[in-house]
Amino acid sequence: MADELKDIRTTCPYCGTGCGVLARADGQGGLVVRGDGDHPANAGRLCSKGLALGDIVGGLEAAKCATDSRPARRAAGSNERLLYPQIGGKQVSWDQAMGQVAQKFSAAVAEHGPDSVAFYVSGQLLTEDYYVANKLMKGFIGSANIDTNSRLCMASSVAGHRRAFGADIVPGIYDDFEAADLIVLNGSNLAWCHPVLYQRIAAEKARRPALQVVVVDPRRTASCDLADMHLRIAPGGDVALYNGLLAALADADALNHAYLSAHVDGLDAALAAAKAEPLEATGIGTTQLAAFFALWARSEKVVTIYSQGVNQSTSGTDKVNAILNCHLATGRIGRPGMGPFSVTGQPNAMGGREVGGMANMLAAHLDIADPVHRHALGRFWGGPSVAAHAGLTAVDLFRAVARGQIKALWIAGSNPAASLPEADKVAAAIKACAFTVVSDVTAQTDTAQLADIVLPVQGWGEKDGTVTNSERVISRQRAVLPAPGAARADWQLFAELGQRMGWQQAFSYDNPAQIFREHAALSGLAAGLGGGFDISDLAQMSDADYAGLKPQRWPVKAGQTGGRFFGDGGFFTANGRAKMLPLQHSVPAAKLSNCHPFRLNTGRIRDQWHTMTRTGMSARLSGHIAEPFVEIHPDDAAKLGIEPADLVQLDSLHGQCILRAMVTDRVMPGQLFAPIHWTAQFAPTGRIGALIEAQVDPVSGQPETKAAAVSAKRYAARWFGYAVSAAPLAPRSEYWAKAKTDLGWRAEIAGMEAPADWEAEARALFGLPQAAVQQVEDKGRGIFRYAFHVDNKLQAALFVASEPVNAARDHLANLLGGAGVGALVGRARADMPDPGPIICACFSVGVNTIMRSIAAQGLVDVEAIGQALQAGTNCGSCRPELAGLLARSPRREAAQ
Repeated sequence: MADELKDIRTTCPYCGTGCGVLARADGQGGLVVRGDGDHPANAGRLCSKGLALGDIVGGLEAAKCATDSRPARRAAGSNERLLYPQIGGKQVSWDQAMGQVAQKFSAAVAEHGPDSVAFYVSGQLLTEDYYVANKLMKGFIGSANIDTNSRLCMASSVAGHRRAFGADIVPGIYDDFEAADLIVLNGSNLAWCHPVLYQRIAAEKARRPALQVVVVDPRRTASCDLADMHLRIAPGGDVALYNGLLAALADADALNHAYLSAHVDGLDAALAAAKAEPLEATGIGTTQLAAFFALWARSEKVVTIYSQGVNQSTSGTDKVNAILNCHLATGRIGRPGMGPFSVTGQPNAMGGREVGGMANMLAAHLDIADPVHRHALGRFWGGPSVAAHAGLTAVDLFRAVARGQIKALWIAGSNPAASLPEADKVAAAIKACAFTVVSDVTAQTDTAQLADIVLPVQGWGEKDGTVTNSERVISRQRAVLPAPGAARADWQLFAELGQRMGWQQAFSYDNPAQIFREHAALSGLAAGLGGGFDISDLAQMSDADYAGLKPQRWPVKAGQTGGRFFGDGGFFTANGRAKMLPLQHSVPAAKLSNCHPFRLNTGRIRDQWHTMTRTGMSARLSGHIAEPFVEIHPDDAAKLGIEPADLVQLDSLHGQCILRAMVTDRVMPGQLFAPIHWTAQFAPTGRIGALIEAQVDPVSGQPETKAAAVSAKRYAARWFGYAVSAAPLAPRSEYWAKAKTDLGWRAEIAGMEAPADWEAEARALFGLPQAAVQQVEDKGRGIFRYAFHVDNKLQAALFVASEPVNAARDHLANLLGGAGVGALVGRARADMPDPGPIICACFSVGVNTIMRSIAAQGLVDVEAIGQALQAGTNCGSCRPELAGLLARSPRREAAQ
């Protein structure tokens, strides 16, 4: 027991920040989780998602977190963990499942050639998993048809780095954020998407107010709370902005001619293109542009942090290179406090790039188009044939699936039926594929539901391997708990497939340490061919050394560990010099029209992750925003007759969504914003991927997901409902969205046609045909309320009205399992105050609790709220919302 209760150092599985985590089994099947104070990325901080990791550990009925000692209670049946292989929905042995996978892949290759099979993998995989899958496909099957959901995330950054630097290398480190005099957040809502990094900047700005922060984003995000300047750029206007900046830097004599002369090619052509660029394309006023240009010119230490708002575009690679041009032209790169900085969206997007996880790359940053590289890799692996050309990237891959070109498809740790553009077409393609295998922690995702075979894999807390974060730090993920059922490591599955296809020796790995040593040795070979990725000093590690590996920033080679790149040149191009590129602004690919007049921006919310496979099982993370929504400007809402909390139907040329209206000036007129997370599992009409046109950047292959052309109108539902249930529920209405609660589930529902018998409908919804019922019915006003009890305990309740239901939602959810006294009233009693929707997910503090404390205690600032309630004192991502509540409080209004 003493060993079981030890803290295990591991790494968070969410964003690319790469936070260190201390996880400890609690001896009761759960985990206690806290930040690792010794990890260089986070120094003990975790965001709301990281703190809730204990809530989502598969196979557990209870989990808890260091900030909240209460068990996270799960409703019966809510744990949908995949425990055993399944063929056609029926449990089978591993031998039967893998035998069929190997037979289908081998037959396809034999009959149709190597390019008839494909892997689609994920930034959720560990480096060792990624390495084996890439080795199998590119070195032994002989095809490059292995791509990754990182294609949707960082492909444009990879392509931009390679064009400018000759290699995919992030030059800087996180310490540069504290050393900078100016930080530009471009297309990055760091406060919500990388909260720990945001808090590092916020702490430095509090210590040193002279630090300037500029946010470049068409939408006012939580990150603007820290900004000295917000540039509300037009969608797609980034190239024009940085072309304008480059021209202004030249006019201000702010170029670094010594650095340019020694290390950079292409200035003249890049500058000529920049000076020809019309600044009107930015959508930003001339006064604000001039202020930004002057601030950049006089700030020697500039860091430009960019993310999906730059990358996810049909001109994403050009946007990246436009940013790089400005840093190269001024020599503001690779030195403390300066440089372009791509922050990745997934925990191992960087590790996947290191092992060649994308279809146009080889392992260890080797070039698939270079015959010398291919030959060297073939000799190292001893494979029959290294892929001779780039494979199909994500969008083209699933188009090939739709055409029947791909005969056998393996999808690992990803959910493309929900996350890819034109998601309905992708889902149809997967369903029609001759053979599809999905390996995941659950069989309930939109994609797994379409597979012929589903395979159970280890999840976070059970995996053992490495990940690489956005600043090139390699960290260990370690197993804390045993995997449930028959779940295996991803690398084991790919290795077994390789063995069953005839390559036993090449894939006879015993553990992830063995794979990592091979990966490290290959990096040394690649570095000898002129590459920048080199961790060859780790190639001789023992298993014990690997088990104890501390965070290491690459390169890790003879004479150098970690550090920055390019401060003194040393680029990885043929002549050793960086390349500036002549660039020109281009508009988003999806064209606005009278039929589709709105530009739809998409992104993440604070407390959910990707398609909610894990975070959707956490009540605390679902408490902040419980259903999909669309932000719409008040002027647009008024023209369309849309009121707050109405349902809104969005249509594009490719699909339709129904979302809850959030009327706000965070978006500009003519623009909308919707989050990406909801799937058919949680909200069938919230699948944003169904709206997005599958247009891609011609260089990177990354799709444009932030500038779709859509129409919007009020969805005129005839009735609206709110339901809570101790057991999982499966609504059948035209609109529904469900979310986890501490005691069960909640759901918003609505429809066009009301059932003839609401009580019968409610019983069917909850699966309670014999439960005792309390009810209130007013058929004339369309009001129906039902509370169902079993053994005098509230099991479920349904509220129906002809307009959005007015009820204390969190209060009702918290009555489940008790006597449910007053449930049909829909309001909290004085002795049972309703906390309201969660604002601070780290400490589970609701909006009503905060507003009551502001009024009762006279709280006047965010720090005072933190002292009173702890809200905002951990990851800080709720601080902008706390400030908004203060601004709206009666006490603040009276004082003004």
